[in-house]
Amino acid sequence: MEAMSGRHGAGTPAQQGAAALAGKYLTFTLGTEEYGLPVLKVREIIKVMDITQVPQVPEHVRGVINLRGKVIPVIDLRLKFGLPSQEATNRTCIIVVDVAMVAATVMLGVVVDSVSEVLSVAASEIDQAPEFGGRVVTDYMLGLAKVKGTVKILLNLDRVLGADREFVAH
Repeated sequence: MEAMSGRHGAGTPAQQGAAALAGKYLTFTLGTEEYGLPVLKVREIIKVMDITQVPQVPEHVRGVINLRGKVIPVIDLRLKFGLPSQEATNRTCIIVVDVAMVAATVMLGVVVDSVSEVLSVAASEIDQAPEFGGRVVTDYMLGLAKVKGTVKILLNLDRVLGADREFVAH
């Protein structure tokens, strides 16, 4: 009877949220920090190629690339997060992702310092993003993964990049 009473039910809202976030993440670095993207958002990973600059776009929008006949915008995630710009190295990549915009899902390229690995993250390894006070927005974080003795910031790409819809042609 105890099992049916609900005391051992679905758990707290935080536990339910962590369970929903459990899964596979592509991890990458920006500077000294590691981040994760849900693998279902990732289309492919490519080496940095020539990026055609586009005038009058925000600074973090590097321009566009021609990926097998499809022109896609490219975002420098370092600049988007307020980190200093950095020259591309042999480890710098573009992660091609699907981002939900207001009207449709759009393919974008995201420049990162390096790609690390695909990581399986269990619900027990995920914490909610901490509160930093009223003026700090953390809704771009799905949560924090505590894996292999480190903390990886799990990103909500739709929140991180969805605000950039003004430069994407509809």
